[in-house]
Amino acid sequence: MSDPRRVIIGITGASGTILGIRMLKLLQQVEGVETHLVMSPAAVRVMLIETEYTADDVNNLADVVHNCKDIGASIASGSFKCEGMIIAPCSVKTMGALAACMTDDLITRAADVSLKERRRVVLLLRETPLHAGHIRLMGEVTQAGAIVMPAVVGLYYKPDSVMDMIDHLAGRALDLLGIDAGTVKRWQGQSEKAAQGDDT
Repeated sequence: MSDPRRVIIGITGASGTILGIRMLKLLQQVEGVETHLVMSPAAVRVMLIETEYTADDVNNLADVVHNCKDIGASIASGSFKCEGMIIAPCSVKTMGALAACMTDDLITRAADVSLKERRRVVLLLRETPLHAGHIRLMGEVTQAGAIVMPAVVGLYYKPDSVMDMIDHLAGRALDLLGIDAGTVKRWQGQSEKAAQGDDT
């Protein structure tokens, strides 16, 4: 039996905790994937405001749950084999800590370890508008190897609900780890006739 494909999901205290929650639910439906979850205390606080989920509800969606303060956890080591890590949502504080290599909790430690091992780290940044400091940090963390993916919704696939947008965005983030969750409505191109109609 082959080893499972491990994915680390970090949830921080930015708005949009439903993004990380939906990723966990989507990954439950992908065969051969083992999820490792770590939530910050601020994430739990925001989640209780934004959703109907409790911390226990979200913990039950993951295969393995790690305490945010446990820097001795398995995911804190480069020897932990995984596909990569997604932080969804990612606060500016967390992005700034990664840019500065300040790994004082398990979320930043696991992400920093993934970066040094040249694994994918996807940051679903949740902040707008951005000032110069935010933009500078985005550049620095990108140079370190992370992928900054602002949680910006697409509309070309004509979503019917907010959950359609969330699932599409979550699916696009999982794409970056090479995992197809089945929720991305992929662009099939535009016909010449439709394109000509746009020009008139």
